[in-house]
Amino acid sequence: MFKEIVTKAVIGKGKKTFRNTYELFTTDKISTVLGCWVINHTMSGVSENGKVKITGSFDVNIWYSYDDNTKTNVDARKISYTELVNVRLNNDQVLTNNSEILVTSLKNPTVVDVKSSNNKIIYEIEKTLGIEIIGDTKVRVQIMDNNFEDFDIIEDVPTNEEINNIVDHEIKEDYLM
Repeated sequence: MFKEIVTKAVIGKGKKTFRNTYELFTTDKISTVLGCWVINHTMSGVSENGKVKITGSFDVNIWYSYDDNTKTNVDARKISYTELVNVRLNNDQVLTNNSEILVTSLKNPTVVDVKSSNNKIIYEIEKTLGIEIIGDTKVRVQIMDNNFEDFDIIEDVPTNEEINNIVDHEIKEDYLM
């Protein structure tokens, strides 16, 4: 006999790498880009029209020199993003508003390319996100017969004193002869 149990489980899963290009305009005439850091990445996902909508943000700090490499500055800015992705679901499952969506950063956002020209810095950020969709599913389990015993019988383990008593009283001396 089988019974069906309705439970929550991962019904769809995938990962995707995103590359986005951004521009920074300054009043300074840039000489060299000295460094770029991406920090404070947060993200979340929701179901929207059968797709996963991911919204997130991160802070970008760009360190550059200007005035013929005689001065430096750090520009800090928050960048918000929205990504819309299709995640393949298992066994003809359907993405609904009740589906729980977990988004994790598999590769934190990093600057992979940067160029500067006069007062403009163009930089490209790459990130890899993992998406899991949790939804209702059914598990079919076989039911054991009613006579099945779930517990093993626990036998008492004799103490050393009890073993010595058995040896002294129950073993015959002429046994070895």
